[in-house]
Amino acid sequence: MRRRRAAVAAGFCASFLLGSVLNVLFAPGSEPPRPGQSPEPSPAPGPSRRGGRGELARQIRARYEEVQRYSRGGPGPGAGRPERRRLMDLAPGGPGLQRPRPPWARPLPDGAPGWPPAPGPGSPGPGPRLGCAALRNVSGAQYVGSGYTKAVYRVRLPGGAVVALKAVDFSGHDLGSCVREFGVRRGCYRLAAHKLLKEMVLLERLRHPNVLQLYGYCYQDSEDIPDTLTTITELGAPVEMIQLLQTSWEDRFRICLSLGRLLHHLAHSPLGSVTLLDFRPRQFVLVDGELKVTDLDDARVEETPCAGSADCILEFPARNFTLPCSAHGWCEGMNEKRNLYNAYRFFFTYLLPHSAPPSLRPLLDSIVNATGELTWGVDETLAQLEKVLHLYRSGQYLQNSTASSSTEYQRIPDSTIPQEDYRCWPSYHHGSCLLSVFNLAEAVDVCESHAQCRAFVVTNQTTWTGRQLVFFKTGWSQVVPDPNKTTYVKASG
Repeated sequence: MRRRRAAVAAGFCASFLLGSVLNVLFAPGSEPPRPGQSPEPSPAPGPSRRGGRGELARQIRARYEEVQRYSRGGPGPGAGRPERRRLMDLAPGGPGLQRPRPPWARPLPDGAPGWPPAPGPGSPGPGPRLGCAALRNVSGAQYVGSGYTKAVYRVRLPGGAVVALKAVDFSGHDLGSCVREFGVRRGCYRLAAHKLLKEMVLLERLRHPNVLQLYGYCYQDSEDIPDTLTTITELGAPVEMIQLLQTSWEDRFRICLSLGRLLHHLAHSPLGSVTLLDFRPRQFVLVDGELKVTDLDDARVEETPCAGSADCILEFPARNFTLPCSAHGWCEGMNEKRNLYNAYRFFFTYLLPHSAPPSLRPLLDSIVNATGELTWGVDETLAQLEKVLHLYRSGQYLQNSTASSSTEYQRIPDSTIPQEDYRCWPSYHHGSCLLSVFNLAEAVDVCESHAQCRAFVVTNQTTWTGRQLVFFKTGWSQVVPDPNKTTYVKASG
């Protein structure tokens, strides 16, 4: 399997260098097309498939119209048609305003529309800047993963930046099942690629610190299909829940706070209330400790229409909720509540309460219980998460919880203890006890609470909340100079 993945990566790089196939879309374990070898031909449409062509065109048009809705209207970024092999690095007022009709905008057979407009220049904030030219000399291509429709690769750009490339997986389930049903490879690619295009538009219009950043995109011929789409995005690390459970509470709280801020943004986005129909940890990534949503092709903006509350049942595996039907014929807050309950069952219930500071646990339990019962909306949930952050960052959570110690500690400046470590949980370092503290009094309190602690070393490193990192030690038999650390040892006697 490793050799096959290596072959995929090598073929991927070669296609960039040759300037032909930018988005290598075969799945790991499959062989890339040999030079000069034509891809397998699409099955010839039989009598039973001719009627299906119209159905395929109908599905493409439905996705086309959906992307059109997200591309226009609202106070979000504007939309425009990017010229083929040119991207959004054209400044407003420049030649990019004089755009000819791109060749990829031609209609499909059987009445299916061509590509809808992608995000254009002139939108607020820093827009995508990368295009096909940036991908001609990439290096270190690695397969990251694939899902129902898309495959993701990690590449290094000529300038050294590492980005993610996402494209329709030619060996994926979505394209394969469509080809088996309709026998039209190019049309099926268009159908699948509209999900990628929808995601690209939403990444642009829903810009937020907890939404993956879109850097650009490229249209280029690939295999037997012209104008295939590759998006260029920020690269993140997969969310591995087992690993997260072993991290510090502070880092786990950061993820929950990131999620709360994201859900608040989605509930009040320029497009309206956005719900994530496929809400699982694998739809998110971590970028420098922040949680970001990366998979938006299954997002939905429209609220659910209803004639009564019986039409507003929010169903989950463990329980259901009945929401009110508004006078306007829409289920009130269904998009928001779906996101919130999924946040509870996939993230909050596992990451928030465990190993939290004791004085914060009642508030954290309230957040978990309220989101699990949907008694709060996203506004109140975020307000309470921000309150936890304030109490933790300011040190107010320590009031009446840190008793003054009768043990005296000797301060040894510009020094450290290189060994004599012990393990504690949760720790920032698996081989030692490395924790964050608000001040020296909390460090003393932690040392007093650990039976094996006889000393601690205060570093000059801080966490995302500004708290100092401290190593706790079993002794101080060897103290060595270190200008960036200060050692505290229990006074003898």
